[in-house]
Amino acid sequence: DKKVTLLDTPGHADFSAEMERTLQVLDYAVLVISGADGVQGHTRTVWRLLKRHHIPVFLFVNKMDMPGMDRTKILKELQKYLDSGCIDFSDAVKRKEEIEEELAMCSEELMLEYLERQEIRQEIVKRAIRKREVFPCYFGSALKLLGVEKFLDGIHNMAELPMYPQQFGARVFKISRDAQGNRLTHMKITGGALRVKSLLRGADWEEKCDQLRIY
Repeated sequence: DKKVTLLDTPGHADFSAEMERTLQVLDYAVLVISGADGVQGHTRTVWRLLKRHHIPVFLFVNKMDMPGMDRTKILKELQKYLDSGCIDFSDAVKRKEEIEEELAMCSEELMLEYLERQEIRQEIVKRAIRKREVFPCYFGSALKLLGVEKFLDGIHNMAELPMYPQQFGARVFKISRDAQGNRLTHMKITGGALRVKSLLRGADWEEKCDQLRIY
């Protein structure tokens, strides 16, 4: 019952400009980290960009099926080099009490909630993720689909649908051309609605919307 638009962008340093343009229109980011390689220099660069644009993040640590992978060691690395709010949500049901104790250390609101109720309501956790106080981490193997379902369930349960104003607004994040050479302006609508033949105006320009395509 949730619609998700996936914007997949390369993580390689050679595509940093394209990636940063894409970051500006995300409601949430999914940061995929190789368990074999850990936190690389470019990972930290991407993390700083996510922080600059105030984007909440879910982390998926991949390749955990390889020999010698140590979840505890990798989690400590994430907390050291990225943020202390990185918390292992992989076994949220089994580790409920342990996770709530860790969550309580992430903000004053979470601490008060835990002290008053001896538990933390899901809506409070969702708000903390949105405010970038908590970063849920999941471990698995994309190739073998290990941990992927728990990861998708985590996003479904913990990501909030954004509220947008009535007034029209949009952010362009890419310009391309189709097979016939027509210019395509890729945008995220951040308020109101856009219709065919709508007239868009800037400070010194105006342009009519010829057609709409949803990819």
